[in-house]
Amino acid sequence: MHAPTAVDQAVLDLTTHAPSPDGRVRLTICGELDISAVPALERALRQALARATRGVELDLSGTAFCDCAGLNALLAARRHALERGRTFTIRSAGPAVRRLLTATGTWPLFTPGEHALNHDEQALRKEVVQLRRAMQTRPVIDQARGILMATFALSPEDAWDVLVRISQTTNTKLHVLAGELVGAAQNGGIPEAMRQQVKAVLATLPAAPTPPGGEPSSEDTA
Repeated sequence: MHAPTAVDQAVLDLTTHAPSPDGRVRLTICGELDISAVPALERALRQALARATRGVELDLSGTAFCDCAGLNALLAARRHALERGRTFTIRSAGPAVRRLLTATGTWPLFTPGEHALNHDEQALRKEVVQLRRAMQTRPVIDQARGILMATFALSPEDAWDVLVRISQTTNTKLHVLAGELVGAAQNGGIPEAMRQQVKAVLATLPAAPTPPGGEPSSEDTA
């Protein structure tokens, strides 16, 4: 039995398991995948790809949070794997990761029906195009999250959760919802209907967000 190798434990719990007999490397990721964890994640992904002869499998069942920065790193790693003739799949994922990948439409990219590598050039090109399109949506999503943070005095995690939940309840792609929010903010402010959607989601969060200084936000006193 191969002993796993731990990487950057102080930042994120990343464990790279030795290659299996069929040449696949499994990477177990526990903790939160946000922008501060991306450097450690990228190093671990590069190491896993370098050791794998067939592909990389991710175990994200212990990943409690993942934002656009974490998703961007996963998408980039998958693109690199495809370019090298490797597979890059998610073996298991927790609720937070599933919500994110479902909302962004990227879940099918990481969960093929079978692990066999598809050598068809046209299919590979199509997947690369999908990956690049998904990566291009990150800026507008980050802008929308910043608007929610400033308007409703939210933490980055709560702002992300609000976006994802509204996307799910309204059956709207995450990048489309983010674009609508950014556009509204640039043209007179967030419409009342969207404000009510945000407040409805905030009511379901474990604790109400409190702005710096302990004073209620303008949204709470309106």
